[in-house]
Amino acid sequence: MRQIKLILTLIIFLFSSLSAQRPLKITVNVEGRNDYLSYLVRNGISYVSSKETAKLLLAGYYYNTDAAKAEIKFDNYNIKFTARNQYVVITSHNGDPFVFQLPISTLLIRNDVFIPLVYCIDYLGFASGRKLFFNEREKDLTISGSQFDSDSFLKSISNEKGITGIGSNAARTIPLINTKYDIYDVNIEEKTNGTLIRLKTSKKINIPRQSINNGVLYVFLSKTSVAPGIFKSVKNAGLVKDLRVKNLSPNNIQLEFGLKDGYSTSEAFQDIESSDILITIHNKLFAANTAGDLEEAKTKWVFDAVVIDAGHGGKDPGAIGITGTKEKDINLGIALKLGKLIETNMKDVKVIYTRKTDTFVELYKRGKIANENGGKLFISIHCNSTPHKPTNLRGFEVYLLRPGRTKEAIEIAEFENSVIKYEDNPERYQKLTDENFILVSMAHSQYMRYSEKFSDILNQQWGKNVNIPSLGIKQAGFYVLVGASMPSVLIENGFLSNRNDERFLKSSSGQAEIARAIFIAVKKYKTYYDEMIQEGE
Repeated sequence: MRQIKLILTLIIFLFSSLSAQRPLKITVNVEGRNDYLSYLVRNGISYVSSKETAKLLLAGYYYNTDAAKAEIKFDNYNIKFTARNQYVVITSHNGDPFVFQLPISTLLIRNDVFIPLVYCIDYLGFASGRKLFFNEREKDLTISGSQFDSDSFLKSISNEKGITGIGSNAARTIPLINTKYDIYDVNIEEKTNGTLIRLKTSKKINIPRQSINNGVLYVFLSKTSVAPGIFKSVKNAGLVKDLRVKNLSPNNIQLEFGLKDGYSTSEAFQDIESSDILITIHNKLFAANTAGDLEEAKTKWVFDAVVIDAGHGGKDPGAIGITGTKEKDINLGIALKLGKLIETNMKDVKVIYTRKTDTFVELYKRGKIANENGGKLFISIHCNSTPHKPTNLRGFEVYLLRPGRTKEAIEIAEFENSVIKYEDNPERYQKLTDENFILVSMAHSQYMRYSEKFSDILNQQWGKNVNIPSLGIKQAGFYVLVGASMPSVLIENGFLSNRNDERFLKSSSGQAEIARAIFIAVKKYKTYYDEMIQEGE
């Protein structure tokens, strides 16, 4: 009887799960006939299946599995979408392609490219030759029998300023990409924590070399073609006061951005989704207009508080070791031992714990606790693991908040970020990709030199004091570091999937050894930090 009840419960659960996952439907009116189009929502935008869209518009369809490209074929034009990409290519059957850039990327779901309908409606209308109207709010799509005004559409292309949307997308400018040149536009924007330079590219190019010297940011573009005249119309903003362009040789250009006072460092990234080159110029931590402002800033940033964040906790166990050891317990043990050392030996430094017991604390609240208590250094304590256990891989790593450069770093960040599944509102976290992450990095850029310094000191101390090898300083995108407005690091103390590391990590003596190494690093870092504060750096 008990088994029957269990089976019935399982059937009900599976049925409920399947029902909850049924795709949402957009109501479609096709010349008076009702139809439907499946969709899903990401960040408030409706994405639809390119395969279903082709069928709805009575068009041919081809999908290239290797390239993850979907092509919808109409009588006069073909329109091509690439998964996880912002470019749309419309090709006439006897002419050159038009390439456009969407504000956001497409998705790849089960060998189907899902497209953001509100941004693609005009392209679909042009390619199909029919007028399409989409109401994003009401989720209504109308396909009328009227002919799309192709002449106006093509005329708007020729002005090189972009295409003005039609129907529900009216008044929205959709850029046309000049595929003849690698870089077709430049934009400079002032952000809260610095200045962002975007070099808009028609294809993926190498990240350029860049450096700052005597108030000038030098950017060297090698074997890169640039659309003529684009630098003449660039509007300076933020820390950029002027721009000079030097043609060193054919397809070798040096950009020289004159900078205002108040800059510190710069970094160059590649936007994952658009392939644009993004260059960030960071504000100084103590940028001030007067001596009084500088003294006030120095007082504000006296090193008087350390935030110790024991990762995971409560209903979130974190990684599980070979013998069943829970990461959350090890993290808390190290955190409490570290806090005790600081409280005993650094009387002028307050210790703030994000948790002191086996409780679940949401990621955003950890940063909030740090900020509200005036933390000057945020240390998030974790343990690593691998999908397959046991493993020979072992070692300590210290992470900075930056885009992950390796597959392993990205996978670690994804695991640590997955804690949001336990939270009531996981939608609050913006996806840390493309420009969102760059802007997050900029927000932390003024603290980055201090984060790097602490990481370097800790890495050195670890090698001297802990019986777990160091794998070095790395970088990845951790949500828990995003919220802390201060120098911050995430420490992976060892691998619970390795027998030696697990044995060491779960022992009281091993935890004490780790806490001691981190404590010595904090003490040495404070000496460096205090010197920099006094110098106004």
